[in-house]
Amino acid sequence: MVFGLSVVDLFVIAGYFAIVLGIGAWSMRRIRNQEDYFLAGRRFGKFVQVFIAFGQGTNVESPVGTATTTFTNGAAGIWSSLIYLPVTPFYWLITPWMRRLRLLTMGDYYEERYGSKGIAGLYTLVACLVMMAHLSVGFAAASITLLAMTPKAPEQLSVSERAEYALAEEHHRLRTTGYEALTDHEKARLAELNELSPRRVFSHLDRNLVIWIVCIVVMLYAMAGGFEAAALTDTLQGMCIILLSFLLLPFTFMRINQLYGGEGIMDALRTVHARVPESFFDIFGSPTMMDFTWYYILALAMLAISNTPAQAAFLTTNASARNEYAARFGATWGSYIKRFLAVVWGFFALCAIVIYHDRIAEPDLWWGYATHDLLGPVGLGLVGLMIASLMAALMSTADAIMITSSSLLTHNVYRPLLPGRAERHYVRVGRVLGAGVVILGALVATRFDTILQLLKFMWELNVMIAAPFWLGMKWRRANRKAAWTTMVFAAVVFFAAPALLPELAPGLRRHPRLLGTTEPIVVARTYRAHSMDVEKRAAERARWAALSAEEQAATPQPPPLAPGERFDKETVLPAKSIFWTKGIKRDEAGRPYGSGMLSLELVALEALGVDLSRHAYAGNETLRVLIRVLVPFLLMIGVSLLTRPDDAARLDRFYVKMKTVVVEDRQEDARNLQLSYANPRRFDDRKLFPRSNWEFDKWDRVDAVGFGLAVLCIFAVLGLLKFLISLGG
Repeated sequence: MVFGLSVVDLFVIAGYFAIVLGIGAWSMRRIRNQEDYFLAGRRFGKFVQVFIAFGQGTNVESPVGTATTTFTNGAAGIWSSLIYLPVTPFYWLITPWMRRLRLLTMGDYYEERYGSKGIAGLYTLVACLVMMAHLSVGFAAASITLLAMTPKAPEQLSVSERAEYALAEEHHRLRTTGYEALTDHEKARLAELNELSPRRVFSHLDRNLVIWIVCIVVMLYAMAGGFEAAALTDTLQGMCIILLSFLLLPFTFMRINQLYGGEGIMDALRTVHARVPESFFDIFGSPTMMDFTWYYILALAMLAISNTPAQAAFLTTNASARNEYAARFGATWGSYIKRFLAVVWGFFALCAIVIYHDRIAEPDLWWGYATHDLLGPVGLGLVGLMIASLMAALMSTADAIMITSSSLLTHNVYRPLLPGRAERHYVRVGRVLGAGVVILGALVATRFDTILQLLKFMWELNVMIAAPFWLGMKWRRANRKAAWTTMVFAAVVFFAAPALLPELAPGLRRHPRLLGTTEPIVVARTYRAHSMDVEKRAAERARWAALSAEEQAATPQPPPLAPGERFDKETVLPAKSIFWTKGIKRDEAGRPYGSGMLSLELVALEALGVDLSRHAYAGNETLRVLIRVLVPFLLMIGVSLLTRPDDAARLDRFYVKMKTVVVEDRQEDARNLQLSYANPRRFDDRKLFPRSNWEFDKWDRVDAVGFGLAVLCIFAVLGLLKFLISLGG
């Protein structure tokens, strides 16, 4: 055993990395210009495009995060990955735009549409920051999971690690006991241990070393082979992820039957339903997931449809297709593969609760721990294959981010500064710049580990560029001044000021009005007792019996509970900060202060007389998201109407190009474009609103049928989820 892994596991990992590096070396020989490097010569068909879309949408935190929230919150936790399910059908309609742009980067679109290299440069800066943050999230999630997959045995722990392990055991015992059954001393001790967050799992590997190893491998094959290497490895990596997602299930069923008796899949599933609390099978109504209300999910869906097409990688992944149909087919169905797999990841976690509910305290570690525990004894290199697959998920995202960022920086920043160089010169520069973004992403990952907050913050960064994208694509009146105004306003009001004001005026963090919180909400549910409920109640009664007479008088005795008996369960949704992104914390003297960024939009609503303390946290978050989505659009429309339109000839040329269908034959496509440029009104009969400034086109049969099938897939995903969690019930 080396680092807790068998020799076979190490050979599998090494063999996988050798294959992806070989793909990079092979692809390197096919690169002759920037289009070959950044877009693989636009030669991919439907099959590869499906796995490109799946690879870009599936990072290492996708299976790990979905399983973690399900393990903690039950079936409702799957919504953490399905939150953008309603958006997916729109990919069928939007992706042809990326191909019709016929450009190398999304920055080129902003320059062509608004006639401004400055807007393209600002877009490049924002896009690279977003991609760097996504990389850091992936690196951090991968390192945490790998630590759990290479655990130390108890006898291998150092003295300090044993001491921390003892604290973690105490913490786990207090956390799994009903809060109402704890004494005052135990409640204080639980609060103390919550702040310490002691570890229960210790690894042979160093987290930072893991991050840098993956970083180097990604740089080597992506720098060598460009987007073609990234796309081909995405195909391989996607197959591995799909295989491993299903491979865990039979081993989980076998372990359940070994522990609790039974044979076959259905006996294992009946055990799951008999033991796991009934509340864990609620898809929509779990009290622990009350923050994911229908209106908050709808607001996040609006954020997704607004931001997703404006992302730099959205153009890169779809512009590499050989035609429009390959682009829309790959983007839509590749994304749906992830949606269906999210259900499988959540189903696996729901079943594994039976095995690991009392063995793992840190939810983020349990996927890796379960993988090592279930697949390790088989001895066929399956743990190594799972590690390779998780690295595949990270690398499939990292390589595309590297290529996309390098194309943006090269084409929209470096080339305007140093024009007229040879194509190979720009390819070499692109390799170096892309590697720099990956290195910075890895560096950020070694400094921070607040994965969810970082991901949420950086995903919202795209609100700065979403309105100029959409209105520029579909409204002729959108102009350069309005685009500048909107992007600068969003940057200052939503990001710069919320981050800088608390630093320039520290008193804001302790201002009484800004320390406001929502009111605690008590959610009551009635459930039928399952085995884990009965065992937990028995443990609570045993603990109560061990208390002193004085403590028993102060703490009510938990009533007995029998299997199948109906019982009431109260869940307290705690008060949460209204105005601070990281909540309210306390300093060493116990004084409260606001942590993170200040939500100025909510401060403004409070100043206008809206009592946000009476809203649920999900309600306030919904308002904040809607303001960030809608205000930039309203501002840009207003400024556009008050200022002079852009040059009509440039607009005619842009919009007729966007109506000219892409033809695979480059020469024929160029001839079609010349015909369109010669007659800008060539396709006006397709306009949904003739003689208006709006450029919405009528749907054809392919649009309507494809969109309809994609909508049906939403119900198929939800139906699969309902079917799987009902098996054995």
